Amino acid sequence: MTTPPLGGKVAIVTGGSRGIGHATAALLAEHGAAVVVSGRDADRVQRAAQELEERGASVHGMVADAVKREDADRLVEAAKERFGRLDILVNNAGITRDGLLIRMKDEDWDRVMETNLKGAFLMTRAACKLMVRQKSGGRIINIASTAGAMGNPGQANYSAAKAGLIGLTKSAARELAHWGILVNAVAPGLIETDMAAALPAEAREALLAQVPLKRIGTAREVAEMVGFLAGDGAAYVTGQVFHVNGGLYI
Repeated sequence: MTTPPLGGKVAIVTGGSRGIGHATAALLAEHGAAVVVSGRDADRVQRAAQELEERGASVHGMVADAVKREDADRLVEAAKERFGRLDILVNNAGITRDGLLIRMKDEDWDRVMETNLKGAFLMTRAACKLMVRQKSGGRIINIASTAGAMGNPGQANYSAAKAGLIGLTKSAARELAHWGILVNAVAPGLIETDMAAALPAEAREALLAQVPLKRIGTAREVAEMVGFLAGDGAAYVTGQVFHVNGGLYI
């Protein structure tokens, strides 16, 4: 019997109870990894973990807010206590609070920057401390967005946070290479998730019209790229941004 590609590896996926995070947790589990799934909604986290368990995954669901330093530390500690180590971190937790720049409230700017950027920093810092101590390398994969590369009207806060996440990815990749920890970003375009479903119909159609492949992507298609970056095939890849967007941004 062949060993699964991520057999023996342990992953944390933030925002792993739905959408891209849930699809990513499922794919990593299919590839043999034990997965810690976190989110802020207890019911949703429990349902997601149960669903993965029913598929035969080793999974631990945990209610945590990655924006809080103690929660970030607790998540990493939970992976170590439950599964003995940590090899893969997927920083996926994110929110939108859209609005025109001229009318954007301070709080809408702060919340989006905090969740989408500061949360990834706190998780990366907590995870890489353990990865360095383990002396066996690691993978950190940040879920960015085409918005961080091309900007989206009505999303100054989200675009800025995702652009910042790309900068964090590149800087961390340079710092952590010494310990064999590879840091990359995956930037989804228009993907069929709750976030995309919440877009006004006109905005969604306008975006879709710009996609050369003429369809919305699936969460699984984003997860496949994360799975590649977590595996042995990506051993010489770090500091890169992989766009999964059907040609929306080229």
